Amino acid sequence: MALSRAFLNSQFDRKTSTPLIINGDMKIAQRGATFTDTASSQYCLDRFSNDIGGGGEITITQDTTVPSTEFLKSMKSVVTTADSSIAGADAYRITHSIEGGNIATVGLGTSGCQTMTLTFWVRSSVTGTYGIGFANNAETENYVDEYTISSADTWEKKVINIPVRTSGTFLTTTGIGLGIRWDLGSGTNYNGTAGQWQTTSAKVYRTSSCVNWIATGSATFYITGVQLEIGTYNPNSLPNFQHEDASTSLMRCQRYFQMSFPQGTAPQNYSSYTAGQSDNSTGATMSTTEFKTVIPLKCEMRAAPTITYYRAQNTPEDAEWTFYDGGDKLNPNSMASNSQTHRFTAVLTYGSGLTAANAGLCQGNYTAAAELW
Repeated sequence: MALSRAFLNSQFDRKTSTPLIINGDMKIAQRGATFTDTASSQYCLDRFSNDIGGGGEITITQDTTVPSTEFLKSMKSVVTTADSSIAGADAYRITHSIEGGNIATVGLGTSGCQTMTLTFWVRSSVTGTYGIGFANNAETENYVDEYTISSADTWEKKVINIPVRTSGTFLTTTGIGLGIRWDLGSGTNYNGTAGQWQTTSAKVYRTSSCVNWIATGSATFYITGVQLEIGTYNPNSLPNFQHEDASTSLMRCQRYFQMSFPQGTAPQNYSSYTAGQSDNSTGATMSTTEFKTVIPLKCEMRAAPTITYYRAQNTPEDAEWTFYDGGDKLNPNSMASNSQTHRFTAVLTYGSGLTAANAGLCQGNYTAAAELW
């Protein structure tokens, strides 16, 4: 029986059994599907951050415009406030950071370093030369390349070959092992030389030939099918995109960000109790002023996460949780947390009036973030 090239690629050519890029098909969006007029750096769709440092604003959405039926979602960027006077330090880019332990097998910075190939589908209303960069955690070891969008509003598949880098320090721990940046019109401070690794004092990910996408009002930029392979490939030899089932992809994203809200519900404060939308846990009053509850996390996180609290019902402050121990305790003076990679303790502090050693049912929601920045 003859074996297809696709089967051979997927079974034998690929060097890793797990995708190096998490959520490359853009189907996980825990924080929500729309981020309007973003003007600073933030994660939008899972594992992809929208980094802005200038006067422009970009709206990010999880979109259903895709290159083929192979993909269901893409990330769409739209210029809502153009920046046509870009200063040297202004930054407009999309970033994906790979944890050091996940990229260690490439051997970056060692004599055994292997080549890599990045591929992705892209579509934009602005044609021309675009920049892309790869950097270590310290942003001192940088590889810069260019790709061309030839036809406006047309999906195009891009293949970027990355040569070996046998020098420099690349993390193999829980920090950033390799950062990937798609330029959308950053300043000249980020200009580098295309087609080579370079040691710099700060990150570079574009060249002087690149278009300034951010300068065009209402410009669009879509991306999906982001795939990183070990080895050198061309469009004909590249292994097929490595799809993961939704639960596996979500779990991998939750190492960096997770929440108590149901999937499909963006983090928010509720004005009244909503059945099925508010997390419940048991805890105890530790004194007449303090209640504690321990929340197990959904999976081991990359680092002890930063906890953000959201109210579950009509309390005076947005970040307040409540508990019930025979009577409602609705208005803590403050909320604090003691977080670890596998759980966190929520601490509700009151001025007085609690009965020590009482058990109670706690209500509230949270997000836990241990992203790579």
